[in-house]
Amino acid sequence: MDQTNLGQRFVNGGEEELEEVIQFYGEKLLRYATAIICDYHEAENIVQEVFFAAYQNRATFDGSNLSAWLYKITYHRSLNQQKKRKILFYEAIHRVEDSQQSDQGLSDETLRALQKLKPKERAILYGRVIEENSYEELALLTGSSPATLRKRYERAKHKLAKYLHVEHSRRESSYGGV
Repeated sequence: MDQTNLGQRFVNGGEEELEEVIQFYGEKLLRYATAIICDYHEAENIVQEVFFAAYQNRATFDGSNLSAWLYKITYHRSLNQQKKRKILFYEAIHRVEDSQQSDQGLSDETLRALQKLKPKERAILYGRVIEENSYEELALLTGSSPATLRKRYERAKHKLAKYLHVEHSRRESSYGGV
């Protein structure tokens, strides 16, 4: 799979190029959307919508940086879906634990702590920690400046640390300090 000119081929291509884009970006976008909305099944729907929208609007895409374009669409669709749900994440913990995606290599207390963060906070943590994106790359996705994202990242990181401390303390007290 030649990724060097995939964006340009996607703009001018058809279903074969769409399939190549889905094969290359599908899992990555699914992990990203799941990290933002904490629901694997909704994330699957979002990613399908992203590919459909990208394919329908490929003529408006300039062909450069396909990755940033797809991540930006995923970011905005995930946030829009979150707004539609209007559900607090701590009420959805059981649904996430029951989903097939519950084994993400994260402990239950880490998942609970992440779910207490806002979707935008989870998105920036995911982008920096899991995807190892630079602030400049994240700026392309979110429309915020790198300096703003640095500050948001630091705040989100501190909030997560605080929530993890609370979750750890809760676990310790439920086991009688063992």
